[in-house]
Amino acid sequence: MFNQGQKMMKDQAKKSILVEIAVVMAIALLLLVIMPLVLTEFRLNLLGRFLSLTIVGLGLDLIWGYTGLLSLGHGIFFGLGGYAIAMYLKLQVPSGELPDFMGLYGVTELPWFWHPFYSFGFAVIAVILIPGLLAGVLGYLVFRNRIKGVYFSILTQAAVIIFFNFFNGQQKLFNGTNGLTAFKTLLGINLTDRGMQLVLYSLTIIFLIFTYGLCRWLTSGRFGRLLMAIRDDETRVRFCGYDPTEYKVLVFAVSGAIAGIAGAFYAIQSGSVSPRAMDIGFSIEMVIWVAVGGRGTLTGAILGTLLVNYARTFLSEQFAEIWLFFQGALFLVVVTVLPDGIMGWLKTQTLGFVNRSSKVITYPSLEQDAEVEHERKNLGN
Repeated sequence: MFNQGQKMMKDQAKKSILVEIAVVMAIALLLLVIMPLVLTEFRLNLLGRFLSLTIVGLGLDLIWGYTGLLSLGHGIFFGLGGYAIAMYLKLQVPSGELPDFMGLYGVTELPWFWHPFYSFGFAVIAVILIPGLLAGVLGYLVFRNRIKGVYFSILTQAAVIIFFNFFNGQQKLFNGTNGLTAFKTLLGINLTDRGMQLVLYSLTIIFLIFTYGLCRWLTSGRFGRLLMAIRDDETRVRFCGYDPTEYKVLVFAVSGAIAGIAGAFYAIQSGSVSPRAMDIGFSIEMVIWVAVGGRGTLTGAILGTLLVNYARTFLSEQFAEIWLFFQGALFLVVVTVLPDGIMGWLKTQTLGFVNRSSKVITYPSLEQDAEVEHERKNLGN
Protein backbone atom coordinates (compact mmCIF):
# COMPACT_ATOMS: atom_id res chain seq x y z
CA MET A 1 0.00 0.00 0.00
CA PHE A 2 2.81 2.39 0.90
CA ASN A 3 4.75 1.46 -2.25
CA GLN A 4 1.68 2.10 -4.37
CA GLY A 5 1.23 5.55 -2.87
CA GLN A 6 4.92 6.31 -3.33
CA LYS A 7 4.72 5.23 -6.96
CA MET A 8 1.77 7.52 -7.56
CA MET A 9 3.67 10.43 -6.04
CA LYS A 10 6.67 9.74 -8.31
CA ASP A 11 4.40 9.54 -11.35
CA GLN A 12 2.85 12.88 -10.44
CA ALA A 13 6.31 14.41 -10.00
CA LYS A 14 7.39 13.17 -13.44
CA LYS A 15 4.18 14.48 -14.96
CA SER A 16 4.73 17.86 -13.32
CA ILE A 17 8.28 18.02 -14.70
CA LEU A 18 7.10 17.17 -18.21
CA VAL A 19 4.40 19.85 -18.01
CA GLU A 20 6.94 22.41 -16.80
CA ILE A 21 9.33 21.55 -19.64
CA ALA A 22 6.51 21.84 -22.16
CA VAL A 23 5.49 25.25 -20.82
CA VAL A 24 9.09 26.50 -20.83
CA MET A 25 9.61 25.34 -24.43
CA ALA A 26 6.33 26.93 -25.53
CA ILE A 27 7.28 30.27 -23.98
CA ALA A 28 10.78 30.04 -25.48
CA LEU A 29 9.26 29.39 -28.90
CA LEU A 30 7.00 32.41 -28.46
CA LEU A 31 9.92 34.63 -27.53
CA LEU A 32 12.28 33.33 -30.20
CA VAL A 33 9.93 33.11 -33.16
CA ILE A 34 6.86 35.28 -32.61
CA MET A 35 8.21 38.32 -30.76
CA PRO A 36 10.84 39.29 -33.38
CA LEU A 37 8.07 39.33 -35.96
CA VAL A 38 5.60 41.51 -34.07
CA LEU A 39 7.86 43.91 -32.16
CA THR A 40 9.75 46.87 -33.52
CA GLU A 41 13.52 46.92 -33.26
CA PHE A 42 13.39 49.24 -30.25
CA ARG A 43 10.77 47.17 -28.40
CA LEU A 44 12.62 43.94 -29.13
CA ASN A 45 15.81 45.40 -27.71
CA LEU A 46 13.84 46.53 -24.67
CA LEU A 47 12.45 43.02 -24.20
CA GLY A 48 15.97 41.60 -24.51
CA ARG A 49 17.20 43.91 -21.75
CA PHE A 50 14.31 42.98 -19.49
CA LEU A 51 14.92 39.28 -20.10
CA SER A 52 18.54 39.77 -19.06
CA LEU A 53 17.23 41.32 -15.83
CA THR A 54 15.12 38.23 -15.21
CA ILE A 55 18.36 36.24 -15.05
CA VAL A 56 19.60 38.26 -12.08
CA GLY A 57 16.10 37.94 -10.60
CA LEU A 58 16.48 34.15 -10.68
CA GLY A 59 19.85 34.40 -8.96
CA LEU A 60 18.40 36.60 -6.23
CA ASP A 61 15.42 34.28 -5.76
CA LEU A 62 17.85 31.38 -5.37
CA ILE A 63 19.50 32.90 -2.31
CA TRP A 64 16.57 34.85 -0.87
CA GLY A 65 13.53 32.75 -1.69
CA TYR A 66 15.13 29.34 -1.12
CA THR A 67 18.03 30.00 1.27
CA GLY A 68 16.69 32.98 3.23
CA LEU A 69 19.59 35.32 2.45
CA LEU A 70 18.30 38.77 1.60
CA SER A 71 21.05 40.40 -0.44
CA LEU A 72 20.82 44.16 -0.93
CA GLY A 73 24.06 44.21 -2.86
CA HIS A 74 23.52 42.12 -5.96
CA GLY A 75 24.13 45.22 -8.05
CA ILE A 76 27.85 44.65 -7.36
CA PHE A 77 27.94 41.36 -9.24
CA PHE A 78 25.61 42.64 -11.94
CA GLY A 79 27.83 45.66 -12.49
CA LEU A 80 31.07 43.67 -12.47
CA GLY A 81 29.73 41.39 -15.18
CA GLY A 82 28.75 44.43 -17.22
CA TYR A 83 32.14 46.10 -16.80
CA ALA A 84 33.99 42.89 -17.70
CA ILE A 85 32.34 42.59 -21.12
CA ALA A 86 32.37 46.38 -21.61
CA MET A 87 36.15 46.49 -21.20
CA TYR A 88 36.49 44.01 -24.05
CA LEU A 89 34.11 46.03 -26.22
CA LYS A 90 35.97 49.29 -25.56
CA LEU A 91 39.21 47.66 -26.71
CA GLN A 92 37.77 47.00 -30.17
CA VAL A 93 39.83 49.87 -31.59
CA PRO A 94 42.71 50.04 -34.10
CA SER A 95 45.99 48.67 -32.80
CA GLY A 96 47.90 51.15 -30.65
CA GLU A 97 44.87 53.28 -29.80
CA LEU A 98 43.30 53.64 -26.37
CA PRO A 99 39.59 53.68 -25.44
CA ASP A 100 38.24 57.13 -26.32
CA PHE A 101 37.55 58.30 -22.75
CA MET A 102 41.16 57.77 -21.59
CA GLY A 103 42.42 60.53 -23.86
CA LEU A 104 40.13 62.98 -22.09
CA TYR A 105 41.96 62.40 -18.80
CA GLY A 106 45.49 62.40 -20.16
CA VAL A 107 46.05 58.63 -20.03
CA THR A 108 48.85 57.67 -22.43
CA GLU A 109 49.28 53.98 -21.63
CA LEU A 110 46.67 51.27 -21.20
CA PRO A 111 46.45 50.16 -17.54
CA TRP A 112 47.94 46.69 -17.00
CA PHE A 113 44.69 45.03 -15.91
CA TRP A 114 42.99 46.07 -19.15
CA HIS A 115 45.37 44.03 -21.35
CA PRO A 116 43.78 40.57 -20.78
CA PHE A 117 40.45 41.97 -21.97
CA TYR A 118 41.73 42.10 -25.53
CA SER A 119 40.72 38.43 -25.53
CA PHE A 120 37.02 37.67 -25.92
CA GLY A 121 37.46 34.32 -24.20
CA PHE A 122 39.07 35.95 -21.17
CA ALA A 123 36.27 38.51 -21.00
CA VAL A 124 33.60 35.77 -21.05
CA ILE A 125 35.38 33.87 -18.27
CA ALA A 126 35.78 37.10 -16.29
CA VAL A 127 32.04 37.81 -16.59
CA ILE A 128 31.36 34.59 -14.68
CA LEU A 129 34.40 34.14 -12.44
CA ILE A 130 34.98 37.65 -11.10
CA PRO A 131 31.44 38.11 -9.66
CA GLY A 132 31.26 34.45 -8.61
CA LEU A 133 34.61 34.46 -6.81
CA LEU A 134 33.90 37.80 -5.16
CA ALA A 135 30.53 36.50 -3.93
CA GLY A 136 32.20 33.32 -2.69
CA VAL A 137 34.92 35.18 -0.77
CA LEU A 138 32.47 37.71 0.66
CA GLY A 139 30.08 34.91 1.59
CA TYR A 140 32.79 32.90 3.30
CA LEU A 141 33.95 35.86 5.41
CA VAL A 142 30.35 36.59 6.43
CA PHE A 143 28.88 33.12 6.89
CA ARG A 144 31.80 31.59 8.77
CA ASN A 145 31.09 34.16 11.50
CA ARG A 146 27.42 33.10 11.43
CA ILE A 147 26.24 36.52 10.34
CA LYS A 148 22.72 36.28 8.95
CA GLY A 149 19.38 38.01 8.77
CA VAL A 150 19.29 41.78 8.77
CA TYR A 151 23.00 41.99 9.56
CA PHE A 152 23.84 40.17 6.34
CA SER A 153 21.58 42.54 4.41
CA ILE A 154 23.28 45.57 5.96
CA LEU A 155 26.72 44.22 5.09
CA THR A 156 25.77 43.66 1.45
CA GLN A 157 24.37 47.17 1.29
CA ALA A 158 27.61 48.55 2.73
CA ALA A 159 29.56 46.63 0.09
CA VAL A 160 27.42 48.26 -2.61
CA ILE A 161 28.34 51.71 -1.29
CA ILE A 162 32.05 50.82 -1.39
CA PHE A 163 31.99 49.53 -4.97
CA PHE A 164 29.77 52.35 -6.19
CA ASN A 165 32.10 55.00 -4.80
CA PHE A 166 35.16 53.22 -6.16
CA PHE A 167 33.92 52.95 -9.75
CA ASN A 168 32.31 56.38 -9.59
CA GLY A 169 35.64 57.97 -8.66
CA GLN A 170 37.84 56.22 -11.22
CA GLN A 171 37.65 58.57 -14.20
CA LYS A 172 40.95 57.48 -15.70
CA LEU A 173 40.27 53.76 -15.35
CA PHE A 174 36.52 53.41 -15.92
CA ASN A 175 35.30 56.88 -17.00
CA GLY A 176 33.81 57.57 -13.58
CA THR A 177 30.14 58.53 -13.42
CA ASN A 178 29.64 58.22 -17.17
CA GLY A 179 30.82 54.63 -17.25
CA LEU A 180 31.77 52.74 -20.40
CA THR A 181 29.58 53.61 -23.39
CA ALA A 182 29.46 53.74 -27.19
CA PHE A 183 30.20 50.10 -27.96
CA LYS A 184 30.67 49.57 -31.67
CA THR A 185 31.56 46.00 -32.57
CA LEU A 186 31.53 42.49 -31.10
CA LEU A 187 33.79 39.94 -32.76
CA GLY A 188 34.09 42.30 -35.71
CA ILE A 189 30.33 42.65 -36.24
CA ASN A 190 28.56 45.97 -35.79
CA LEU A 191 26.37 45.90 -32.68
CA THR A 192 23.69 47.99 -34.39
CA ASP A 193 23.27 45.36 -37.09
CA ARG A 194 19.81 43.76 -37.01
CA GLY A 195 21.26 40.26 -37.24
CA MET A 196 23.61 40.84 -34.31
CA GLN A 197 20.78 42.19 -32.19
CA LEU A 198 18.73 39.07 -32.93
CA VAL A 199 21.68 36.89 -31.97
CA LEU A 200 22.11 38.72 -28.64
CA TYR A 201 18.37 38.53 -28.01
CA SER A 202 18.35 34.78 -28.73
CA LEU A 203 21.41 34.17 -26.55
CA THR A 204 19.71 36.01 -23.70
CA ILE A 205 16.71 33.68 -23.94
CA ILE A 206 18.96 30.60 -24.12
CA PHE A 207 20.90 31.65 -21.04
CA LEU A 208 17.64 32.47 -19.26
CA ILE A 209 16.39 28.94 -19.92
CA PHE A 210 19.73 27.49 -18.79
CA THR A 211 19.69 29.59 -15.61
CA TYR A 212 16.11 28.58 -14.86
CA GLY A 213 17.04 24.92 -15.33
CA LEU A 214 20.11 25.30 -13.11
CA CYS A 215 18.13 26.99 -10.34
CA ARG A 216 15.35 24.40 -10.62
CA TRP A 217 17.93 21.61 -10.36
CA LEU A 218 19.65 23.23 -7.35
CA THR A 219 16.36 23.73 -5.52
CA SER A 220 15.15 20.19 -6.17
CA GLY A 221 16.14 17.00 -4.46
CA ARG A 222 18.23 16.74 -1.33
CA PHE A 223 20.28 19.87 -1.94
CA GLY A 224 17.16 21.98 -2.44
CA ARG A 225 15.54 20.60 0.72
CA LEU A 226 18.70 21.45 2.63
CA LEU A 227 18.64 25.03 1.34
CA MET A 228 15.05 25.43 2.48
CA ALA A 229 15.92 23.87 5.84
CA ILE A 230 18.67 26.48 6.27
CA ARG A 231 16.12 29.16 5.42
CA ASP A 232 13.54 27.87 7.89
CA ASP A 233 15.72 26.78 10.82
CA GLU A 234 19.49 26.99 10.43
CA THR A 235 20.14 26.00 14.03
CA ARG A 236 18.32 22.70 13.62
CA VAL A 237 20.32 22.03 10.44
CA ARG A 238 23.49 22.33 12.50
CA PHE A 239 22.09 19.95 15.11
CA CYS A 240 21.48 17.44 12.29
CA GLY A 241 25.21 17.40 11.54
CA TYR A 242 25.35 19.72 8.53
CA ASP A 243 27.52 22.81 8.22
CA PRO A 244 25.31 25.47 6.60
CA THR A 245 28.31 27.70 5.90
CA GLU A 246 29.62 25.77 2.91
CA TYR A 247 26.17 25.45 1.37
CA LYS A 248 25.44 29.16 1.78
CA VAL A 249 28.84 30.11 0.35
CA LEU A 250 28.25 27.86 -2.67
CA VAL A 251 24.77 29.13 -3.43
CA PHE A 252 25.83 32.76 -2.90
CA ALA A 253 28.75 32.28 -5.32
CA VAL A 254 26.44 30.72 -7.92
CA SER A 255 23.99 33.58 -7.48
CA GLY A 256 26.79 36.11 -7.94
CA ALA A 257 27.96 34.42 -11.14
CA ILE A 258 24.38 34.43 -12.47
CA ALA A 259 24.14 38.14 -11.75
CA GLY A 260 27.41 38.71 -13.62
CA ILE A 261 26.05 36.97 -16.72
CA ALA A 262 22.89 39.07 -16.53
CA GLY A 263 24.97 42.24 -16.26
CA ALA A 264 26.99 41.33 -19.34
CA PHE A 265 23.91 40.74 -21.50
CA TYR A 266 22.30 43.93 -20.24
CA ALA A 267 25.42 46.01 -20.89
CA ILE A 268 25.77 44.78 -24.48
CA GLN A 269 22.11 45.34 -25.34
CA SER A 270 21.80 48.70 -23.60
CA GLY A 271 25.10 49.95 -25.01
CA SER A 272 26.57 51.12 -21.72
CA VAL A 273 27.45 50.24 -18.15
CA SER A 274 27.96 52.73 -15.35
CA PRO A 275 28.28 52.87 -11.55
CA ARG A 276 24.49 53.20 -11.45
CA ALA A 277 24.39 49.41 -11.78
CA MET A 278 26.00 49.31 -8.34
CA ASP A 279 23.74 51.92 -6.84
CA ILE A 280 21.81 51.00 -3.68
CA GLY A 281 18.51 51.85 -5.35
CA PHE A 282 19.07 49.43 -8.20
CA SER A 283 19.88 46.56 -5.82
CA ILE A 284 16.70 47.29 -3.87
CA GLU A 285 14.74 47.31 -7.15
CA MET A 286 15.91 43.73 -7.73
CA VAL A 287 14.40 42.73 -4.40
CA ILE A 288 11.13 44.41 -5.39
CA TRP A 289 11.01 42.41 -8.64
CA VAL A 290 11.31 39.11 -6.79
CA ALA A 291 8.93 40.18 -4.02
CA VAL A 292 6.24 41.21 -6.51
CA GLY A 293 6.47 37.97 -8.47
CA GLY A 294 6.78 35.76 -5.41
CA ARG A 295 10.01 34.58 -3.83
CA GLY A 296 10.76 30.91 -3.62
CA THR A 297 9.02 30.13 -6.92
CA LEU A 298 11.56 31.00 -9.69
CA THR A 299 8.72 31.68 -12.11
CA GLY A 300 7.70 34.51 -9.80
CA ALA A 301 11.14 36.11 -10.18
CA ILE A 302 10.73 36.14 -13.97
CA LEU A 303 7.15 37.37 -13.87
CA GLY A 304 7.86 40.08 -11.29
CA THR A 305 10.91 41.37 -13.16
CA LEU A 306 9.05 41.68 -16.45
CA LEU A 307 5.93 43.15 -14.85
CA VAL A 308 7.71 45.83 -12.81
CA ASN A 309 10.06 46.87 -15.60
CA TYR A 310 7.33 47.07 -18.22
CA ALA A 311 5.20 49.05 -15.76
CA ARG A 312 8.11 51.41 -15.18
CA THR A 313 8.61 51.85 -18.93
CA PHE A 314 4.93 52.50 -19.59
CA LEU A 315 4.42 54.88 -16.68
CA SER A 316 7.68 56.74 -17.26
CA GLU A 317 6.67 57.27 -20.90
CA GLN A 318 3.13 58.38 -20.08
CA PHE A 319 3.48 59.86 -16.59
CA ALA A 320 7.16 60.51 -16.01
CA GLU A 321 6.68 62.19 -12.65
CA ILE A 322 4.70 59.47 -10.84
CA TRP A 323 6.71 56.32 -11.52
CA LEU A 324 8.59 56.38 -8.20
CA PHE A 325 5.32 56.85 -6.30
CA PHE A 326 3.88 53.87 -8.12
CA GLN A 327 6.94 51.75 -7.34
CA GLY A 328 6.69 52.59 -3.64
CA ALA A 329 2.96 51.91 -3.60
CA LEU A 330 3.49 48.60 -5.40
CA PHE A 331 6.00 47.44 -2.81
CA LEU A 332 3.67 48.45 0.04
CA VAL A 333 0.80 46.51 -1.53
CA VAL A 334 2.96 43.42 -1.93
CA VAL A 335 4.22 43.56 1.65
CA THR A 336 0.81 44.17 3.22
CA VAL A 337 -1.64 42.39 0.89
CA LEU A 338 0.41 39.86 -1.11
CA PRO A 339 3.36 38.90 1.13
CA ASP A 340 3.99 35.80 -1.00
CA GLY A 341 3.82 37.73 -4.27
CA ILE A 342 1.67 37.08 -7.31
CA MET A 343 2.76 33.46 -7.78
CA GLY A 344 2.33 32.73 -4.09
CA TRP A 345 -1.21 34.10 -4.21
CA LEU A 346 -2.02 32.10 -7.34
CA LYS A 347 -0.61 28.95 -5.78
CA THR A 348 -2.73 29.48 -2.67
CA GLN A 349 -5.85 29.97 -4.74
CA THR A 350 -5.10 26.93 -6.90
CA LEU A 351 -4.36 24.71 -3.91
CA GLY A 352 -7.51 25.88 -2.20
CA PHE A 353 -9.54 24.92 -5.25
CA VAL A 354 -7.81 21.58 -5.66
CA ASN A 355 -8.01 20.65 -2.00
CA ARG A 356 -11.78 21.06 -2.03
CA SER A 357 -12.10 18.24 -4.51
CA SER A 358 -8.91 16.21 -4.10
CA LYS A 359 -8.73 12.75 -2.56
CA VAL A 360 -6.07 11.09 -0.46
CA ILE A 361 -3.27 9.75 -2.63
CA THR A 362 -0.79 8.68 0.06
CA TYR A 363 -2.88 5.61 0.89
CA PRO A 364 -5.07 4.93 -2.15
CA SER A 365 -6.75 1.89 -0.61
CA LEU A 366 -8.49 4.17 1.89
CA GLU A 367 -10.58 5.52 -0.98
CA GLN A 368 -12.16 2.10 -1.41
CA ASP A 369 -12.78 1.58 2.30
CA ALA A 370 -16.54 1.74 3.02
CA GLU A 371 -16.02 2.83 6.66
CA VAL A 372 -13.76 5.70 5.61
CA GLU A 373 -16.30 6.84 3.01
CA HIS A 374 -19.06 6.66 5.62
CA GLU A 375 -17.04 8.76 8.09
CA ARG A 376 -16.21 11.29 5.41
CA LYS A 377 -19.87 11.80 4.58
CA ASN A 378 -20.86 12.10 8.24
CA LEU A 379 -18.07 14.61 8.99
CA GLY A 380 -19.01 16.55 5.87
CA ASN A 381 -22.54 16.94 7.23
